[in-house]
Amino acid sequence: MFKNLAADVLGLSDIGKIIEPKDFDKTDIDEYVFQEDHEKIYVVIKSKTDEYCFTNLAFIHLDGNIAVSKKKTLHRYLYKHHAISGVRIETAGTVDLDAEIKFKTGEHEISIDIDKKQMEQIRNLYKALFMISEKCKEIRKYMKTLEDTHEAINRMFLLRELPESVVLSLPDLISQTTQQVEAHFNARRNEIQNYDFGAIFERYIR
Repeated sequence: MFKNLAADVLGLSDIGKIIEPKDFDKTDIDEYVFQEDHEKIYVVIKSKTDEYCFTNLAFIHLDGNIAVSKKKTLHRYLYKHHAISGVRIETAGTVDLDAEIKFKTGEHEISIDIDKKQMEQIRNLYKALFMISEKCKEIRKYMKTLEDTHEAINRMFLLRELPESVVLSLPDLISQTTQQVEAHFNARRNEIQNYDFGAIFERYIR
């Protein structure tokens, strides 16, 4: 009991280490990355029981914290379905051996203990995740504007019940076909909803 308590106080219970890129292929989690679909690993954190992976498309957690079994459970959180938010960092205290990266992926709270000797890498990961969380906010904002605009345009199509001479005197947008409007909406949506954050990781992860 006292050994466990001391381990928690000193941050020894399950400290993760950020793995060098050259060793990604030696981790278990590497096997679950969709490299065939251009998914790329940027950060892997490995502790005694767990592995955490950040790719350009998803946060992946290989959970080995099952007391009665050596089995592990894989959790994949695509950024497009589980937006990153609430990113924060807890720096190490005087007696701590670890710092913590904390964030939400969708509704899931994540906390990862990392060796404080890797503080520079921890700060870089924090910067990348913070900027990804800001990008997720921006995507939601632009999508809300797009959806509101699309709804307003659809309401305008009700004006087609007016005489043709009146409709033709209105702006060209009103005269577009429903198919054209839908095509524009889908193209703009695909442009906005770009949840490939490789460029952000490449900017901050060295």
